[in-house]
Amino acid sequence: MLDNSSMNISASGLAANQLWMNVIANNIANANTTRTPQGGPYRSEIVNFQAVQQPASFQTTLGQAMTYGGGGVEVSSITQDTSPFQLVYDPSSPDAVNGYVKMPNVDIATQMVDLVQASRAYEANATAFDAAKQMAVSALSIGK
Repeated sequence: MLDNSSMNISASGLAANQLWMNVIANNIANANTTRTPQGGPYRSEIVNFQAVQQPASFQTTLGQAMTYGGGGVEVSSITQDTSPFQLVYDPSSPDAVNGYVKMPNVDIATQMVDLVQASRAYEANATAFDAAKQMAVSALSIGK
């Protein structure tokens, strides 16, 4: 029987990094949104990851620790960045208070760095998944 745990780990990384890229895209799209349904400017969102915790017996846990050491990654939460909003002087804006508009706390440079990191992590997981798939196919072809 083939062990597909490495493919499951890579698949969890693919899913988590895809969600991270979606959150980054949402942050960038709302970089100039000064009015949200909740009131006030848009707050940047941050994706938090954690290792997948799978309940298992002691024997299974010991076996996993000795072989590959984990069960993948998942998004534990998406939180709002609590950094302060920037004030921009624009007295013509309908959102201005005393001539200043609160702008979202989205830092485009940080978002772009995160996007590169998320896309590279996605590529690495895709490569690892493909390698595990190729090893499985090779293992099956040995029996022919």
